[in-house]
Amino acid sequence: MPRICHAEHMPGTVAQDAHVPVLIVGGGACGLTAALMLHDAGVDCAVLERDATPLGSSALSSGFIPAPGTQAQHAAGIDDSPERFAADISAKAKGRAAPHLVQAYAQAIGPALDALQERHGLQWQVLDGFLYPGHSVRRMHATPEKTGVGLMGRLANAVTAADIPLITEATVRELWVNARQRVIGVGYERPDGTLEHLACDALILACNGFGGNPAMVRELLPEMRDALFAGHTGNDGSAIAWGQALGARLADLGGYQGHGSWAIPQGALISWALMMEGGIQVNALGERFHDETQGYSEASVHVLAQPGGVAWNVFDAPILALARTFPDFVDAEAAGAVKHCDSVQALAAVIGCEESKLIATLANTTRTWGQKDSKLAENRVFQRPLQAPYCAVKVTGALFHTQGGLDIDAQCRVLDAGGQPFPNLLAAGGAARGVSGDAVWGYLSGNGLLSAVAGGFIAAHKAAELVTHPED
Repeated sequence: MPRICHAEHMPGTVAQDAHVPVLIVGGGACGLTAALMLHDAGVDCAVLERDATPLGSSALSSGFIPAPGTQAQHAAGIDDSPERFAADISAKAKGRAAPHLVQAYAQAIGPALDALQERHGLQWQVLDGFLYPGHSVRRMHATPEKTGVGLMGRLANAVTAADIPLITEATVRELWVNARQRVIGVGYERPDGTLEHLACDALILACNGFGGNPAMVRELLPEMRDALFAGHTGNDGSAIAWGQALGARLADLGGYQGHGSWAIPQGALISWALMMEGGIQVNALGERFHDETQGYSEASVHVLAQPGGVAWNVFDAPILALARTFPDFVDAEAAGAVKHCDSVQALAAVIGCEESKLIATLANTTRTWGQKDSKLAENRVFQRPLQAPYCAVKVTGALFHTQGGLDIDAQCRVLDAGGQPFPNLLAAGGAARGVSGDAVWGYLSGNGLLSAVAGGFIAAHKAAELVTHPED
Protein backbone atom coordinates (compact mmCIF):
# COMPACT_ATOMS: atom_id res chain seq x y z
CA MET A 1 0.00 0.00 0.00
CA PRO A 2 1.26 3.54 -0.71
CA ARG A 3 2.29 5.47 2.37
CA ILE A 4 3.32 8.93 3.53
CA CYS A 5 6.58 9.23 5.48
CA HIS A 6 7.16 12.38 7.54
CA ALA A 7 10.75 13.54 8.04
CA GLU A 8 13.00 16.51 7.41
CA HIS A 9 15.48 14.43 5.44
CA MET A 10 15.40 11.29 3.33
CA PRO A 11 16.64 8.10 5.03
CA GLY A 12 20.42 7.72 5.25
CA THR A 13 22.86 9.93 3.45
CA VAL A 14 21.46 10.82 0.06
CA ALA A 15 24.17 10.91 -2.55
CA GLN A 16 24.23 13.67 -5.13
CA ASP A 17 23.13 11.26 -7.85
CA ALA A 18 20.06 10.30 -5.76
CA HIS A 19 18.55 13.76 -6.15
CA VAL A 20 16.74 15.35 -9.07
CA PRO A 21 15.13 18.80 -9.24
CA VAL A 22 11.79 17.49 -10.56
CA LEU A 23 10.57 13.94 -10.15
CA ILE A 24 7.65 12.57 -12.17
CA VAL A 25 5.67 9.55 -11.03
CA GLY A 26 4.14 7.82 -14.04
CA GLY A 27 5.40 7.31 -17.58
CA GLY A 28 2.17 7.67 -19.55
CA ALA A 29 1.36 10.51 -21.94
CA CYS A 30 1.13 12.96 -19.03
CA GLY A 31 4.45 12.06 -17.45
CA LEU A 32 6.41 11.89 -20.68
CA THR A 33 4.97 15.18 -21.93
CA ALA A 34 5.95 16.82 -18.64
CA ALA A 35 9.46 15.37 -18.88
CA LEU A 36 9.94 16.70 -22.41
CA MET A 37 8.71 20.18 -21.46
CA LEU A 38 11.04 20.26 -18.44
CA HIS A 39 13.93 19.25 -20.67
CA ASP A 40 13.08 22.13 -23.00
CA ALA A 41 13.07 24.49 -20.01
CA GLY A 42 16.56 23.33 -19.03
CA VAL A 43 15.38 21.66 -15.82
CA ASP A 44 16.67 18.20 -14.97
CA CYS A 45 14.03 15.61 -14.20
CA ALA A 46 13.48 11.88 -13.96
CA VAL A 47 10.46 9.65 -14.60
CA LEU A 48 9.54 6.66 -12.45
CA GLU A 49 7.41 4.08 -14.27
CA ARG A 50 6.07 0.90 -12.67
CA ASP A 51 6.02 -1.13 -15.90
CA ALA A 52 8.93 -2.42 -17.96
CA THR A 53 7.78 -0.26 -20.89
CA PRO A 54 6.04 3.12 -20.55
CA LEU A 55 2.54 2.52 -21.87
CA GLY A 56 -0.16 3.00 -19.24
CA SER A 57 -3.75 3.94 -19.99
CA SER A 58 -2.56 6.11 -22.88
CA ALA A 59 -1.48 3.07 -24.90
CA LEU A 60 -4.89 1.46 -24.41
CA SER A 61 -6.68 4.50 -25.81
CA SER A 62 -7.23 5.37 -29.45
CA GLY A 63 -4.42 7.91 -29.13
CA PHE A 64 -6.55 10.81 -30.37
CA ILE A 65 -6.05 14.24 -28.76
CA PRO A 66 -8.46 17.17 -29.26
CA ALA A 67 -6.79 20.54 -29.68
CA PRO A 68 -7.66 23.93 -31.24
CA GLY A 69 -5.42 26.29 -33.16
CA THR A 70 -2.57 23.90 -33.89
CA GLN A 71 -0.31 24.03 -36.90
CA ALA A 72 -1.94 20.84 -38.16
CA GLN A 73 -5.40 22.33 -37.81
CA HIS A 74 -4.35 25.52 -39.61
CA ALA A 75 -2.81 23.45 -42.41
CA ALA A 76 -6.15 21.67 -42.81
CA GLY A 77 -7.95 25.01 -43.09
CA ILE A 78 -10.01 24.48 -39.93
CA ASP A 79 -11.23 27.57 -38.07
CA ASP A 80 -11.10 26.88 -34.34
CA SER A 81 -10.10 28.54 -31.08
CA PRO A 82 -9.50 27.72 -27.41
CA GLU A 83 -12.70 29.59 -26.56
CA ARG A 84 -14.73 27.42 -28.91
CA PHE A 85 -13.12 24.27 -27.55
CA ALA A 86 -13.78 25.36 -23.96
CA ALA A 87 -17.42 25.96 -24.83
CA ASP A 88 -17.70 22.43 -26.26
CA ILE A 89 -16.12 20.90 -23.14
CA SER A 90 -18.44 22.83 -20.84
CA ALA A 91 -21.52 22.04 -22.92
CA LYS A 92 -20.83 18.29 -22.87
CA ALA A 93 -20.43 18.38 -19.08
CA LYS A 94 -23.57 20.54 -18.77
CA GLY A 95 -21.57 23.20 -16.98
CA ARG A 96 -20.28 20.82 -14.28
CA ALA A 97 -16.64 20.70 -15.39
CA ALA A 98 -14.20 22.81 -13.36
CA PRO A 99 -14.14 26.18 -15.22
CA HIS A 100 -10.55 27.01 -14.30
CA LEU A 101 -9.29 23.70 -15.73
CA VAL A 102 -11.48 23.90 -18.81
CA GLN A 103 -9.95 27.27 -19.67
CA ALA A 104 -6.41 26.23 -18.76
CA TYR A 105 -6.46 22.99 -20.74
CA ALA A 106 -8.21 24.51 -23.76
CA GLN A 107 -5.52 27.20 -23.88
CA ALA A 108 -2.56 24.86 -23.28
CA ILE A 109 -3.26 21.84 -25.48
CA GLY A 110 -2.59 23.56 -28.82
CA PRO A 111 0.82 24.92 -27.78
CA ALA A 112 1.60 21.54 -26.20
CA LEU A 113 1.03 19.61 -29.44
CA ASP A 114 2.92 22.20 -31.46
CA ALA A 115 5.87 22.01 -29.04
CA LEU A 116 5.93 18.22 -29.28
CA GLN A 117 5.94 18.54 -33.06
CA GLU A 118 8.48 21.34 -33.40
CA ARG A 119 10.95 20.27 -30.74
CA HIS A 120 10.49 16.51 -30.50
CA GLY A 121 9.41 15.34 -33.93
CA LEU A 122 5.88 14.11 -33.19
CA GLN A 123 3.81 14.31 -36.34
CA TRP A 124 0.14 15.25 -36.02
CA GLN A 125 -2.71 14.83 -38.45
CA VAL A 126 -6.28 16.00 -37.92
CA LEU A 127 -8.78 13.18 -38.37
CA ASP A 128 -11.01 13.92 -41.34
CA GLY A 129 -14.45 12.90 -42.53
CA PHE A 130 -16.43 12.83 -39.28
CA LEU A 131 -17.01 14.60 -35.98
CA TYR A 132 -16.70 12.98 -32.60
CA PRO A 133 -19.68 13.54 -30.25
CA GLY A 134 -19.78 17.02 -28.76
CA HIS A 135 -17.08 18.58 -30.94
CA SER A 136 -18.22 21.45 -33.14
CA VAL A 137 -15.26 21.23 -35.53
CA ARG A 138 -12.62 18.69 -36.54
CA ARG A 139 -9.90 18.97 -33.91
CA MET A 140 -8.95 15.38 -33.08
CA HIS A 141 -5.20 14.91 -33.60
CA ALA A 142 -3.43 11.60 -34.13
CA THR A 143 0.05 10.38 -34.89
CA PRO A 144 0.41 8.53 -38.22
CA GLU A 145 -0.21 5.18 -36.51
CA LYS A 146 -3.65 6.30 -35.27
CA THR A 147 -3.22 4.24 -32.10
CA GLY A 148 -2.43 4.83 -28.46
CA VAL A 149 0.54 2.50 -28.75
CA GLY A 150 1.86 4.60 -31.62
CA LEU A 151 1.47 7.80 -29.60
CA MET A 152 3.30 6.32 -26.62
CA GLY A 153 6.06 4.92 -28.80
CA ARG A 154 6.77 8.34 -30.24
CA LEU A 155 6.74 10.02 -26.83
CA ALA A 156 9.07 7.36 -25.39
CA ASN A 157 11.43 7.73 -28.35
CA ALA A 158 11.51 11.49 -27.80
CA VAL A 159 12.35 11.00 -24.12
CA THR A 160 15.16 8.63 -25.07
CA ALA A 161 16.49 11.08 -27.65
CA ALA A 162 16.46 13.85 -25.05
CA ASP A 163 18.44 11.60 -22.67
CA ILE A 164 15.88 12.03 -19.90
CA PRO A 165 16.26 9.41 -17.13
CA LEU A 166 13.34 6.98 -17.36
CA ILE A 167 13.48 4.43 -14.56
CA THR A 168 11.19 1.52 -15.36
CA GLU A 169 10.01 -1.31 -13.11
CA ALA A 170 9.96 1.22 -10.30
CA THR A 171 6.74 1.18 -8.26
CA VAL A 172 6.52 4.17 -5.94
CA ARG A 173 5.50 3.08 -2.44
CA GLU A 174 6.42 6.10 -0.30
CA LEU A 175 6.07 9.87 -0.45
CA TRP A 176 8.43 11.65 1.94
CA VAL A 177 7.12 14.96 3.29
CA ASN A 178 8.62 17.43 5.77
CA ALA A 179 6.90 19.46 8.48
CA ARG A 180 6.01 22.23 6.02
CA GLN A 181 4.11 19.77 3.80
CA ARG A 182 6.87 19.95 1.22
CA VAL A 183 7.61 16.74 -0.67
CA ILE A 184 11.30 15.89 -0.32
CA GLY A 185 11.40 12.61 -2.23
CA VAL A 186 9.98 9.15 -2.78
CA GLY A 187 10.74 5.54 -2.09
CA TYR A 188 10.21 3.10 -4.95
CA GLU A 189 10.24 -0.68 -5.07
CA ARG A 190 12.33 -2.62 -7.57
CA PRO A 191 11.37 -6.04 -9.04
CA ASP A 192 13.49 -7.88 -6.46
CA GLY A 193 11.63 -6.16 -3.60
CA THR A 194 14.37 -3.72 -2.62
CA LEU A 195 13.34 -0.15 -1.81
CA GLU A 196 15.32 2.73 -3.30
CA HIS A 197 14.99 6.43 -2.51
CA LEU A 198 15.20 9.49 -4.71
CA ALA A 199 15.09 13.06 -3.40
CA CYS A 200 13.51 15.93 -5.33
CA ASP A 201 12.66 19.62 -5.13
CA ALA A 202 9.23 19.21 -6.79
CA LEU A 203 7.04 16.22 -7.50
CA ILE A 204 4.53 15.68 -10.32
CA LEU A 205 2.01 12.89 -9.83
CA ALA A 206 1.17 11.70 -13.34
CA CYS A 207 0.44 8.17 -12.29
CA ASN A 208 -3.09 6.86 -12.15
CA GLY A 209 -6.80 6.93 -11.46
CA PHE A 210 -8.72 4.26 -9.59
CA GLY A 211 -10.47 2.25 -12.32
CA GLY A 212 -8.36 -0.80 -11.50
CA ASN A 213 -9.34 -0.73 -7.81
CA PRO A 214 -12.56 -2.79 -7.56
CA ALA A 215 -13.36 -1.60 -4.03
CA MET A 216 -13.13 2.08 -5.03
CA VAL A 217 -15.17 1.46 -8.18
CA ARG A 218 -17.92 -0.24 -6.18
CA GLU A 219 -18.00 2.67 -3.74
CA LEU A 220 -17.65 5.61 -6.10
CA LEU A 221 -18.98 4.30 -9.44
CA PRO A 222 -21.68 1.79 -8.45
CA GLU A 223 -23.22 1.68 -11.93
CA MET A 224 -19.92 0.25 -13.21
CA ARG A 225 -19.29 -2.22 -10.37
CA ASP A 226 -19.81 -5.22 -12.68
CA ALA A 227 -18.37 -3.64 -15.83
CA LEU A 228 -15.30 -4.97 -17.57
CA PHE A 229 -12.29 -2.78 -16.81
CA ALA A 230 -10.46 -2.05 -20.07
CA GLY A 231 -7.90 0.31 -18.59
CA HIS A 232 -4.44 -0.23 -17.19
CA THR A 233 -4.07 -2.32 -14.05
CA GLY A 234 -1.79 0.33 -12.58
CA ASN A 235 -4.85 2.50 -11.99
CA ASP A 236 -5.05 1.38 -8.38
CA GLY A 237 -5.91 4.71 -6.74
CA SER A 238 -2.46 5.34 -5.27
CA ALA A 239 -2.57 9.06 -6.04
CA ILE A 240 -5.88 9.44 -4.23
CA ALA A 241 -4.56 7.44 -1.26
CA TRP A 242 -1.51 9.70 -0.99
CA GLY A 243 -3.71 12.76 -1.28
CA GLN A 244 -6.07 11.58 1.45
CA ALA A 245 -3.13 10.85 3.75
CA LEU A 246 -1.78 14.36 3.15
CA GLY A 247 -5.13 16.03 3.67
CA ALA A 248 -5.57 16.99 0.01
CA ARG A 249 -8.97 17.84 -1.41
CA LEU A 250 -10.57 15.44 -3.89
CA ALA A 251 -12.98 16.36 -6.67
CA ASP A 252 -15.24 14.88 -9.36
CA LEU A 253 -14.88 11.32 -8.11
CA GLY A 254 -18.08 10.34 -9.94
CA GLY A 255 -16.61 11.26 -13.32
CA TYR A 256 -15.20 8.61 -15.62
CA GLN A 257 -14.78 7.52 -19.20
CA GLY A 258 -16.76 4.49 -20.14
CA HIS A 259 -17.02 3.07 -23.64
CA GLY A 260 -19.99 1.36 -25.21
CA SER A 261 -18.03 -0.36 -27.96
CA TRP A 262 -15.67 -2.93 -26.45
CA ALA A 263 -15.63 -6.00 -28.71
CA ILE A 264 -16.13 -9.31 -26.96
CA PRO A 265 -14.63 -11.81 -26.61
CA GLN A 266 -11.73 -10.27 -28.55
CA GLY A 267 -11.21 -7.44 -26.05
CA ALA A 268 -10.74 -4.69 -28.61
CA LEU A 269 -11.89 -1.08 -28.85
CA ILE A 270 -14.12 -0.42 -31.87
CA SER A 271 -13.95 3.20 -32.98
CA TRP A 272 -17.06 5.28 -32.31
CA ALA A 273 -16.48 6.93 -35.68
CA LEU A 274 -18.59 4.08 -37.09
CA MET A 275 -21.56 5.25 -35.03
CA MET A 276 -21.02 8.88 -35.97
CA GLU A 277 -21.12 7.96 -39.65
CA GLY A 278 -24.45 6.17 -39.42
CA GLY A 279 -23.85 2.89 -37.63
CA ILE A 280 -26.34 1.87 -34.94
CA GLN A 281 -26.37 -0.23 -31.81
CA VAL A 282 -29.05 -2.86 -31.28
CA ASN A 283 -29.59 -5.21 -28.37
CA ALA A 284 -30.11 -8.97 -28.39
CA LEU A 285 -33.78 -8.37 -29.30
CA GLY A 286 -32.82 -6.41 -32.41
CA GLU A 287 -33.96 -3.12 -30.88
CA ARG A 288 -32.12 0.18 -31.06
CA PHE A 289 -31.98 1.52 -27.50
CA HIS A 290 -30.23 4.92 -27.42
CA ASP A 291 -28.99 7.88 -29.44
CA GLU A 292 -25.46 6.91 -30.42
CA THR A 293 -24.47 10.48 -31.25
CA GLN A 294 -24.64 11.57 -27.59
CA GLY A 295 -21.28 9.97 -26.82
CA TYR A 296 -19.46 6.71 -26.33
CA SER A 297 -18.87 7.24 -22.62
CA GLU A 298 -22.52 7.27 -21.57
CA ALA A 299 -23.15 4.54 -24.14
CA SER A 300 -21.32 2.18 -21.79
CA VAL A 301 -24.13 2.49 -19.24
CA HIS A 302 -26.82 2.07 -21.91
CA VAL A 303 -25.17 -1.06 -23.28
CA LEU A 304 -24.72 -2.61 -19.84
CA ALA A 305 -28.44 -2.10 -19.17
CA GLN A 306 -29.38 -4.32 -22.13
CA PRO A 307 -30.12 -8.07 -21.85
CA GLY A 308 -26.86 -9.81 -20.95
CA GLY A 309 -25.05 -6.46 -20.87
CA VAL A 310 -24.27 -6.73 -24.60
CA ALA A 311 -25.13 -5.00 -27.85
CA TRP A 312 -24.29 -5.28 -31.52
CA ASN A 313 -22.71 -2.52 -33.59
CA VAL A 314 -24.43 -2.72 -36.97
CA PHE A 315 -23.11 -0.92 -40.05
CA ASP A 316 -22.66 -1.44 -43.78
CA ALA A 317 -20.06 -1.39 -46.54
CA PRO A 318 -19.38 2.39 -46.77
CA ILE A 319 -18.85 2.54 -43.01
CA LEU A 320 -16.71 -0.59 -43.13
CA ALA A 321 -14.41 1.23 -45.57
CA LEU A 322 -13.99 4.05 -43.04
CA ALA A 323 -13.44 1.57 -40.21
CA ARG A 324 -10.61 -0.10 -42.06
CA THR A 325 -8.63 3.15 -41.96
CA PHE A 326 -8.14 2.55 -38.22
CA PRO A 327 -5.43 0.00 -37.40
CA ASP A 328 -7.18 -1.07 -34.19
CA PHE A 329 -10.26 -2.02 -36.20
CA VAL A 330 -8.19 -3.91 -38.74
CA ASP A 331 -6.67 -5.94 -35.91
CA ALA A 332 -10.10 -6.59 -34.40
CA GLU A 333 -11.45 -7.73 -37.76
CA ALA A 334 -8.50 -10.07 -38.19
CA ALA A 335 -9.30 -11.52 -34.76
CA GLY A 336 -12.83 -12.36 -35.89
CA ALA A 337 -14.76 -9.54 -34.22
CA VAL A 338 -16.57 -8.49 -37.39
CA LYS A 339 -19.40 -10.67 -38.68
CA HIS A 340 -20.26 -10.18 -42.35
CA CYS A 341 -23.90 -10.72 -43.33
CA ASP A 342 -25.29 -10.69 -46.86
CA SER A 343 -28.90 -10.10 -45.77
CA VAL A 344 -31.17 -9.05 -42.93
CA GLN A 345 -31.93 -12.72 -42.39
CA ALA A 346 -28.26 -13.52 -41.94
CA LEU A 347 -27.81 -10.51 -39.64
CA ALA A 348 -30.76 -11.59 -37.49
CA ALA A 349 -29.29 -15.08 -37.24
CA VAL A 350 -25.95 -13.66 -36.03
CA ILE A 351 -27.63 -11.47 -33.43
CA GLY A 352 -30.12 -14.15 -32.47
CA CYS A 353 -33.17 -11.92 -32.75
CA GLU A 354 -36.46 -11.98 -34.63
CA GLU A 355 -36.05 -11.03 -38.27
CA SER A 356 -39.20 -8.89 -38.26
CA LYS A 357 -37.99 -6.83 -35.31
CA LEU A 358 -34.62 -6.19 -36.97
CA ILE A 359 -36.26 -5.21 -40.26
CA ALA A 360 -38.32 -2.60 -38.43
CA THR A 361 -35.23 -1.29 -36.63
CA LEU A 362 -33.19 -0.97 -39.83
CA ALA A 363 -36.04 0.83 -41.54
CA ASN A 364 -35.77 3.61 -38.98
CA THR A 365 -32.07 4.51 -39.06
CA THR A 366 -32.39 8.06 -40.45
CA ARG A 367 -31.21 10.58 -37.89
CA THR A 368 -29.99 14.11 -37.36
CA TRP A 369 -27.15 15.28 -35.17
CA GLY A 370 -26.45 18.92 -34.35
CA GLN A 371 -29.40 21.14 -33.44
CA LYS A 372 -30.82 23.23 -36.26
CA ASP A 373 -30.25 26.45 -34.32
CA SER A 374 -26.70 25.58 -33.25
CA LYS A 375 -23.49 27.05 -34.64
CA LEU A 376 -21.88 23.73 -35.43
CA ALA A 377 -19.58 24.03 -38.39
CA GLU A 378 -20.57 20.64 -39.70
CA ASN A 379 -24.28 20.14 -39.02
CA ARG A 380 -25.32 17.00 -40.82
CA VAL A 381 -28.48 15.06 -41.49
CA PHE A 382 -27.87 11.36 -41.98
CA GLN A 383 -30.46 10.19 -44.51
CA ARG A 384 -28.95 7.03 -46.00
CA PRO A 385 -30.47 3.86 -44.52
CA LEU A 386 -28.13 0.98 -43.82
CA GLN A 387 -28.09 -1.51 -46.65
CA ALA A 388 -26.89 -5.07 -47.21
CA PRO A 389 -24.28 -6.40 -46.95
CA TYR A 390 -24.17 -5.68 -43.24
CA CYS A 391 -21.45 -5.95 -40.61
CA ALA A 392 -22.00 -6.64 -36.94
CA VAL A 393 -19.68 -6.55 -33.92
CA LYS A 394 -20.71 -7.90 -30.52
CA VAL A 395 -19.78 -5.39 -27.82
CA THR A 396 -20.21 -4.62 -24.15
CA GLY A 397 -19.84 -1.53 -22.01
CA ALA A 398 -16.48 -1.07 -20.34
CA LEU A 399 -14.81 1.25 -17.85
CA PHE A 400 -11.67 2.83 -19.30
CA HIS A 401 -10.41 5.37 -16.81
CA THR A 402 -11.65 7.63 -14.05
CA GLN A 403 -11.92 11.40 -14.37
CA GLY A 404 -11.90 12.37 -10.71
CA GLY A 405 -8.97 12.63 -8.33
CA LEU A 406 -6.82 15.19 -6.54
CA ASP A 407 -8.19 18.69 -6.73
CA ILE A 408 -5.80 21.03 -8.54
CA ASP A 409 -5.65 24.69 -9.49
CA ALA A 410 -5.11 26.05 -13.00
CA GLN A 411 -1.35 25.48 -12.63
CA CYS A 412 -1.87 21.83 -11.63
CA ARG A 413 -0.84 22.42 -8.02
CA VAL A 414 -2.51 19.98 -5.61
CA LEU A 415 -4.85 21.74 -3.17
CA ASP A 416 -5.30 21.00 0.51
CA ALA A 417 -8.65 20.72 2.29
CA GLY A 418 -8.78 24.50 2.62
CA GLY A 419 -8.12 25.10 -1.07
CA GLN A 420 -4.49 26.20 -0.63
CA PRO A 421 -1.76 24.66 -2.82
CA PHE A 422 0.86 22.37 -1.38
CA PRO A 423 4.34 23.95 -1.74
CA ASN A 424 5.78 21.68 -4.43
CA LEU A 425 3.25 18.94 -5.23
CA LEU A 426 1.61 18.89 -8.64
CA ALA A 427 -0.74 16.43 -10.33
CA ALA A 428 -2.28 15.93 -13.75
CA GLY A 429 -3.70 13.24 -15.98
CA GLY A 430 -5.35 10.33 -14.20
CA ALA A 431 -4.11 11.43 -10.78
CA ALA A 432 -6.14 14.64 -10.79
CA ARG A 433 -9.67 15.79 -11.50
CA GLY A 434 -10.31 16.25 -15.19
CA VAL A 435 -12.72 18.36 -17.23
CA SER A 436 -15.61 15.91 -17.46
CA GLY A 437 -17.52 16.94 -14.35
CA ASP A 438 -18.78 14.28 -11.97
CA ALA A 439 -20.80 11.96 -14.24
CA VAL A 440 -20.23 9.60 -17.15
CA TRP A 441 -22.14 11.79 -19.61
CA GLY A 442 -19.77 14.71 -19.02
CA TYR A 443 -16.94 13.05 -20.89
CA LEU A 444 -16.18 14.78 -24.20
CA SER A 445 -14.29 12.59 -26.66
CA GLY A 446 -10.58 12.90 -25.98
CA ASN A 447 -10.88 14.43 -22.50
CA GLY A 448 -8.54 11.80 -21.04
CA LEU A 449 -5.58 12.57 -23.29
CA LEU A 450 -6.47 16.26 -23.17
CA SER A 451 -5.99 16.22 -19.39
CA ALA A 452 -2.84 14.13 -19.73
CA VAL A 453 -1.02 16.18 -22.35
CA ALA A 454 -2.26 19.66 -21.44
CA GLY A 455 -1.90 18.84 -17.75
CA GLY A 456 1.63 17.52 -18.23
CA PHE A 457 2.52 20.66 -20.21
CA ILE A 458 1.16 23.00 -17.51
CA ALA A 459 2.59 21.02 -14.58
CA ALA A 460 6.03 21.02 -16.15
CA HIS A 461 6.06 24.78 -16.55
CA LYS A 462 4.93 25.33 -12.96
CA ALA A 463 7.44 22.79 -11.62
CA ALA A 464 10.23 24.52 -13.55
CA GLU A 465 9.19 27.81 -11.97
CA LEU A 466 9.11 26.29 -8.48
CA VAL A 467 12.62 24.85 -8.67
CA THR A 468 14.29 27.77 -10.46
CA HIS A 469 12.58 30.46 -8.32
CA PRO A 470 11.85 28.79 -4.98
CA GLU A 471 9.56 30.71 -2.66
CA ASP A 472 11.57 29.77 0.41
